[in-house]
Amino acid sequence: MNKGRKLHTTRSWEFLRVEQDGVVPSNSIWKKARYGKDTIIGNLDTGVWPESKSFSDDGYGPIPSKWKGICQNDNDPRFHCNRKLIGGRYFNKGYAAVVGAKLNSSFDTPRDNDGHGTHTLSTAGGNLVAKASVFSFGNGTAKGGSPRARVAAYKVCWPPVEGEECLDADILAAFDMAIHDGVDVVSVSLGGDPVDFFNDSTAIGSFHAIKHGIVVVCSGGNSGPADGTVSNLAPWQITVGASTMDREFPSYVVLGNNMRYKGQSLSQKVLPHQKLFPLVSAADAKLANASVETALLCQAGAIDPEKATGKVLVCLRGQNARVDKGQQAALAGAVGMVLANDILSDNEIIADAHVLPASHINYTDGLLVFAYINSTKNPIAYITPVTTRIGTKPAPSMAAFSSKGPNTITPEILKPDITAPGVSVIAAFTEAAGPTNLDLDKRRVRFNSISGTSMSCPHVSGIVGLLKTLYPNWSPAAIKSAIMTTATTLDNLNEPILNASNIKAGPFSYGAGHVQPNLAMDPGLVYELATTDYLNFLCTLGYNETLISLFSDNPYKCPKPIDLASFNYPSITVPNLVGSITVTRTVKNVGSPGIYKAQVRRPTGISVYVKPRKLKFEKVGEEKTFSVTLKVKNARAVKEYVFGELIWSDNVHYVRSVIAVKAV
Repeated sequence: MNKGRKLHTTRSWEFLRVEQDGVVPSNSIWKKARYGKDTIIGNLDTGVWPESKSFSDDGYGPIPSKWKGICQNDNDPRFHCNRKLIGGRYFNKGYAAVVGAKLNSSFDTPRDNDGHGTHTLSTAGGNLVAKASVFSFGNGTAKGGSPRARVAAYKVCWPPVEGEECLDADILAAFDMAIHDGVDVVSVSLGGDPVDFFNDSTAIGSFHAIKHGIVVVCSGGNSGPADGTVSNLAPWQITVGASTMDREFPSYVVLGNNMRYKGQSLSQKVLPHQKLFPLVSAADAKLANASVETALLCQAGAIDPEKATGKVLVCLRGQNARVDKGQQAALAGAVGMVLANDILSDNEIIADAHVLPASHINYTDGLLVFAYINSTKNPIAYITPVTTRIGTKPAPSMAAFSSKGPNTITPEILKPDITAPGVSVIAAFTEAAGPTNLDLDKRRVRFNSISGTSMSCPHVSGIVGLLKTLYPNWSPAAIKSAIMTTATTLDNLNEPILNASNIKAGPFSYGAGHVQPNLAMDPGLVYELATTDYLNFLCTLGYNETLISLFSDNPYKCPKPIDLASFNYPSITVPNLVGSITVTRTVKNVGSPGIYKAQVRRPTGISVYVKPRKLKFEKVGEEKTFSVTLKVKNARAVKEYVFGELIWSDNVHYVRSVIAVKAV
């Protein structure tokens, strides 16, 4: 087994933070689901800041009788639980073993000292809190996906050691206790490189959870935009990518030639009104012993104060944290910073609470700013104050950092499963650290903006909480199916969702699409899977009885291997198609009686035949099986993955499954 996992935040270090208004169920749906009332959401992360209003228990009744957890505050009496935050535990024995020394008492607490756990837990199940903002930006009512859920924190992540923050032994121990305590949902905003399931603590722990009917939601990772980077790949997990929402925090870079470039920021400080300052590339402000690269990246010890003082410094994104670049600029005496994207980040710009006036601009605009600097002897610039804009278009679009498919462990399973808001998300935060998490940042905020799949994951966890309240007897697979088959691949301009390069994104970026909670509450049909189906899946992968014992408490004898292409997943993926293949699926009616007809958008170069073309359901719970035959018509057009979709519709519900095919 691997040693550990990492948090999936782009913090302000190529990690960022989450906001709860990004995917908002309608009031009628929230009321019907009773705001997730009494659903219990457990969060595996860095702990929680219990004093946050997002976890106040005003108006809550008694703790649900099924709850068996504790408030582990024996070494931190100031840490308190209540009828909202009903539990808190910490797990550090694995971490202590790696550190190789006895930990001091400051480690023996579920308290969150870096803000990540507070942010993710409040996104999933935080209360409605009025007048939430970051330095008055984005002012509004913060609310978790299931705002009346009960929540519990399981602290498994600690200061990085040997590159790891969250150790496998601690993750497994936390899963065991969450199952024991009685949670309904486990939200896991952490992960690592893709690994085989028997080496993946999150896969093993989540398998034990789903055996008890607990839904597990995981972040997909922040290693995009490269293909094959998505992690948390088990079919029993809901794996979430990150996309933008229709809100921005614009701050313009105004050059001496009157050109204006829109960036984003959450800088509290502002430059004097419309005063232009000298503009300098960080590469031209380097110390004599520093390389051009380290200076351009604005890394520690690379900028010469004599060349930067009183100027606006232009830094390149990459390697060190975005907010650290701002701190290095401020330490060198700069009055402001323009943060320009590298080519990989392209058009993805993120709002951070920088310590000085700053604006983050895209790659193309960055090139123009550098060109301007080189075109004149006295380049000058101004950075406008930050404002808040809502209803921006197009949205959503995929975040460049969001890890992508295909699934490198089991390519027959499409990952990620879904995408949700994960860029510049505002949610509750710790008061033990500043909004940048930098040691020199003495500011304190009750809410902060962060980005990452760490932030998109709890959006889906909150939606799962609503579904668990509405349908307490639904299986984890049914809930996952409802979320996937009702997702959308269109933005708010009714056009295909784009990636950070303004190119049409696809299922390897967003899975089934962008989550739509209102439709997920009434999916019509669902694709079911049981524990034995997952064990058969592992058998087919070649797992022997010893390895399967990691997942099953009881001895399990493998049956005849199944066809992975016919595994009853809500998407259809065939990674090595030769000639033709026929796959089967079974759907269960969870809506009213009706007749569903098949609609197909075939992948390029592939013919698709569905049999039968109609499915008649006369009662709830009735199941029907159908087959899909995929045949290569033009092999040259299918040397890379091509995508289509199958929709079953009764003219009320549209049950959509992605089809992904690659011919050999």
